[in-house]
Amino acid sequence: MRWGAFFSVVVIVALVILYEWPKMKQNPKKDKMAFFTLLLIGLVLSMFDLPHMGGPTSWVETLFRPFGRFMEK
Repeated sequence: MRWGAFFSVVVIVALVILYEWPKMKQNPKKDKMAFFTLLLIGLVLSMFDLPHMGGPTSWVETLFRPFGRFMEK
């Protein structure tokens, strides 16, 4: 995890919230929750090194490898 990149994303998210909040005050609660949910998802995804992570195929392979060994016996 690169902490510098993570903290820069946190600062950017805070700036987006500060910039958009005056416009968001008159919006319904659903819109505000969707706004914060999308920002939170982006913040969580910034914690992972996505370009260097394995794809879904390697995840499935890692998950089911113990079952394959069990089934061969």
